[in-house]
Amino acid sequence: MARNKLLSMLLLYPISKLYGIGMVVRNKMFDYGVLKQQEFDIPIVVVGNLAMGGTGKTPHVEYIVESLLGKYNIGVLSRGYRRATKGFVLASPQSRPEDIGDESYQIYRKFGPDITVAVCEKRSEGIRQMREINPDLNMIILDDAFQHRYVKPSVSVILTEYNRPIFNDKILPYGRLRESARALNRADIVVVTKCPIDMKPMHYRLFEENLKLFPFQKLYFSRYNYGHLVPIFPEETADIPALDCQKADTAILVITGVANPKPFVRFLRRHKAKVKLKRFTDHHNFTASDMDDITRLFDELSSDNKFIVTTEKDAVRILNNPYFPHRLKRSIFYVPIKVEFIDRGETEFTAGIEKTIRDSRLFKS
Repeated sequence: MARNKLLSMLLLYPISKLYGIGMVVRNKMFDYGVLKQQEFDIPIVVVGNLAMGGTGKTPHVEYIVESLLGKYNIGVLSRGYRRATKGFVLASPQSRPEDIGDESYQIYRKFGPDITVAVCEKRSEGIRQMREINPDLNMIILDDAFQHRYVKPSVSVILTEYNRPIFNDKILPYGRLRESARALNRADIVVVTKCPIDMKPMHYRLFEENLKLFPFQKLYFSRYNYGHLVPIFPEETADIPALDCQKADTAILVITGVANPKPFVRFLRRHKAKVKLKRFTDHHNFTASDMDDITRLFDELSSDNKFIVTTEKDAVRILNNPYFPHRLKRSIFYVPIKVEFIDRGETEFTAGIEKTIRDSRLFKS
């Protein structure tokens, strides 16, 4: 193990240093105006992270949408990671995950006609087209765009996961950071996500001391609130099991295709049922072979009371997957999640976004 770690450091650490230098040069070019940022006359809220995946961007975007929907006409724009299309695509009732990406599809299914959802690799072009289609838009949220600096944000919200904080990480490929932790200086708001229920005052102080934020930057802490099981195929499902009522002889096959399934699996294992995990890569597109494996694993569960549980993000891909076996449709459920803020953050987080928007406009004028 020590030998592998040493080899990894010798091979990857120099590449990480070069990558980090490249990111510093790129950021300086934006800071000095060599690379131009485009400004817009409506608030642009960027939600992003420094680490690769798994920090909870989509649930936090949904939280912002739900909190501000009555005050703004909101659009959500992302690049649509791992979609099969190119260029600008507007979400519609006919859209599929492969058209706009699973996260954008999830947001569109949740909020429907109340917001405008689109994907585009070039964010400035995406914003322009969204406003042409819907001139009433007066706020656009950019999902996963902290490193996309060609658009100047009104507010930058950065997420870092409680169990994998950026101050304990390294730059790619030796670590998981897309750029140095010093880039946190560009953030207006920092959220520590997926916090445990039993947070102690020392845990708050640990993050405050290690993140070393400026006085103008706000720090919040959030966690997931898991809901009751929801059938992916409700027309096929007669009974919906309650996790709290399951006994030790219940068996659950857990399917995940997310960057960090550990908090989700920990939640399920707090219940009495036996849990077997089948893990796929993040944003995994399930194949016919995958479905054969899932069927085999489900059939091998040695219990008369068994079912399948997956994440909300995976559910949208399974719902639209032509290979999912019909006989398992009555047995598969997902767990919806909502973000909740702790330590007074519930009332202050979106108020902090709005204050930063007001301050940025005042500064411009």
